[in-house]
This record gives sequence, C-alpha cells and structure tokens, in this order.
Amino acid sequence: MHKHAPSALLPWIRPYNLALPRSARAAIKHQRPCCIWLTGLSGSGKSTLANALEVELNARNLHTFVLDGDNLRNGLCRDLGMDDAARRENVRRIAEVARLMVDAGLVVIVAAISPFRADREAARALFSVDEFHCVYVSTSFETCARRDPKGLYQAAMQGRISNFTGLDSPYEAPTDADCEIDTDEVDVIEATSWLMALVLGE
Repeated sequence: MHKHAPSALLPWIRPYNLALPRSARAAIKHQRPCCIWLTGLSGSGKSTLANALEVELNARNLHTFVLDGDNLRNGLCRDLGMDDAARRENVRRIAEVARLMVDAGLVVIVAAISPFRADREAARALFSVDEFHCVYVSTSFETCARRDPKGLYQAAMQGRISNFTGLDSPYEAPTDADCEIDTDEVDVIEATSWLMALVLGE
C-alpha cells in the first residue's frame, strides 16, 4: 500500500464540526474540566502527587484520568527514544491526548518530566486560559538522586544511561508555573490540597 507523507495529506484534512459542544460533556459530569500538568525531574514526586490528587478528586465524585509519562512510554509513545526530538514528540502526543480528554469533560492529570520550556508552552497553547495549570515539582536533583526509586540516577552517573534529564540532558524549569511544589519540604497531604485548589478554582 502506498503511504502518503503527513504533509501531503494536510490539504485534504478538514476537522469535522461535532454537534455536541464540549460544554455539554462537562455539564453532565457536573465539573469544570482542566489539565493539571506536573513537570519536574525523575523521582521528584510527580506520579505520587498525580495519584494522590486523582484519589481525592474521585472521592468527590469527579471524573478524572492520569496520563503518566512512564505508562505512556509503554504504549502510545513506545516507539520514541530519549533524544531531544523524541522528547518533544513525546510531550506533543501527551498534550494532544490531554486536550481531547479535557474536551470530553475530564479533569486530566499529566505527570511527565517534559523538560523543555517551549514544549510545555506549546501544550498550554492547546487549552483555554483557565483550563491548563502547570505545576513545577521542583524537588532538587540531589534529593531525586538520593531517592533514585528506579535506579536511574545510579545508572546515568555510571554512564549506562545517556540523555538523562538533569545530568547530560537539560531540564528547563518553568517560568510560568501556576504552582510550585518541592516534595522534600511539602508532604503529600498538603501538596494535594494545593492541587485541589487549582482544580476547583479556589
């Protein structure tokens, strides 16, 4: 079968205008859909916070979904490597899925290193002003390396892993974060309350 390059197909692609507005999907869920985007180094606590937030939201009968970077690397993004271009494509895919889920009326929680500022800004641009909240999990490299829950820091410092964020691949801290959490100083309970305030607009 002959395959067209994506650029060759673009002139023929026309987004279909759906009859049901996104507001109607949110209305039957009785919630304000949004995307909470947790960014930070590996081991900073992003997944822990994402899971704690989802449990709390679920307890309040809100409809949610967590897009965890490692989980997506096992499926949607399993074909991507770890060089800069692959990392950008990884974040682009996550952002597009998150936008679709927000369109479906969900509260979406993204937990992904997403190291490059421009990629996070591109993700934010997919949403309206009040739908996207960037949370910088600012736990230090030293703390993350000490925790090293997956053994990645040890492997990276021994040269067994390359393109490791914070070591031989850069991490660009957000300048537009709506919330900053250092999990070395703030416990999960307090951090979750901060995130809840973002979701609920408090």
